[in-house]
Amino acid sequence: MAWSTREIAQLAGTSLRAVRHYHEVGLLEQPQRHANGYKQYGVAHLIRVLRIKRLADLGFSLSQIAAMGDADDHPEDALRTLDTELAATIERLQRVRVELGLILRQSTPTDLSTDFTAATAVANLPNADRSFVVVLTRVLGSQTMQAWADMLQDPVSDPVTAQFTNLPADADERTRVAVAERLVPYVHALYAAHPGLGVTNSGTPHSAHFVKQAVRDALQELYNPAQMDVLRRLNHLLADQYGSNDQETE
Repeated sequence: MAWSTREIAQLAGTSLRAVRHYHEVGLLEQPQRHANGYKQYGVAHLIRVLRIKRLADLGFSLSQIAAMGDADDHPEDALRTLDTELAATIERLQRVRVELGLILRQSTPTDLSTDFTAATAVANLPNADRSFVVVLTRVLGSQTMQAWADMLQDPVSDPVTAQFTNLPADADERTRVAVAERLVPYVHALYAAHPGLGVTNSGTPHSAHFVKQAVRDALQELYNPAQMDVLRRLNHLLADQYGSNDQETE
């Protein structure tokens, strides 16, 4: 019995290129050749190609197949190892499907964990506020972040928030002062309704300096100069009232 390279590939259900590659990487021995120089494959070659293809289809790499050798037609240890790896992969993919389902049902932003209970509310925020909350989820502890989530799910309504959001970068000083002053009672209402709000390193591996610097950097990048001036003025007004910077907003 003698087959050509093309015929052995067809019988094994693979490609001519694959058979040649098996030769190149040492997985398949070179067959004898006819007097005219054409290769002549036998049954042993067909069985070897079938075994290589089956193992590759199961998920083994060619280097793993090479390590098994060509004598073992039932590499039990390797098969059991692969089965364990596949079980872990299936479990991971099932978790991914559950998470994808939550993201699709809740329209959750993909930059937020589905564990964040206010993900849907965040999706509806203005872009700058939304990005700021994402940063907070990375630097604040879970307990502090839960207070922010509660606030986002049950917000304190006040027209001044829209005034701040829509404040142009070139807003005059009088306008900025007015918005800052109007924000003071709004912030009081926020803290009254959600006393756990704040910027703290409690429950995180970060230093207090790191957390506050990360928040400051995010604010600087996300909000325009007039908005930042309002936040600084608001911080000073709150500090004057509380006698400290415990409710720092910048």
